[in-house]
Amino acid sequence: MKLQSMLLGALALSLLQPAALAKDKREYTDGFPLGECDFASVGENQYFPLQPGREAHFNNLQCVAEGECAEVEELVIRVLNDTRDVTLTINGEATTVTTRIVEEVETVDGQLAEISRNFFAECGATQDVYYFGEEVDIYQAGVVVSHEGEWLAGTGAALPGIIMSGGAFLLGARYFQEVAPGVAMDRAEHIAADLSSEVAGGAMEGWVEVEESTELDKKSRSSKIYCPGAGLVVDDDLELTFVLEP
Repeated sequence: MKLQSMLLGALALSLLQPAALAKDKREYTDGFPLGECDFASVGENQYFPLQPGREAHFNNLQCVAEGECAEVEELVIRVLNDTRDVTLTINGEATTVTTRIVEEVETVDGQLAEISRNFFAECGATQDVYYFGEEVDIYQAGVVVSHEGEWLAGTGAALPGIIMSGGAFLLGARYFQEVAPGVAMDRAEHIAADLSSEVAGGAMEGWVEVEESTELDKKSRSSKIYCPGAGLVVDDDLELTFVLEP
């Protein structure tokens, strides 16, 4: 069964739930116990591995072949050897967290579209992976034209969010991934678990699905699928093709 069919099936099941869920008013968690974390820039979260030297490649060739995508998109995610210190106030004290830099390079029809450098660290107590900010370069015709979406925890009102929770994957969990008011307010909801399918990179078992949205655009929705050990395997139309392990 194709992945998209399985996703539609999962969505159909959700539509069978009581109508009240269509007007679900549950809040997204935006406050986290940062003071309880011993942060590390290398982590073992099964869905979001922070291992320097790891490189994951994605493309949307399947979508293009099916005639549903007009442009060829490619994405390379590299966990760099580089780190960045981020200073913010935790429990009333200035605290510096050493974060891992994860670089994402996106191209459209072979032309560079965006490079982002994202700052993550894992909480040792929970294996939650926290998101501390990103630098963004958006390109047109080989020239940087914007830094839209750039933010950093500790600057202005920005605080860390959780990019991927640790421990058990709890269906229905809702939390902010970015807490930068007016700039970046992405949030996540766990909507499916313990499923299997096949992507260009091979068969995947035990995958979980996260629906992402943003408080800045209530109509915006995207879907990401993660597999234990493999991490991200589907990002909307992009599918994992191969991974280079360190």
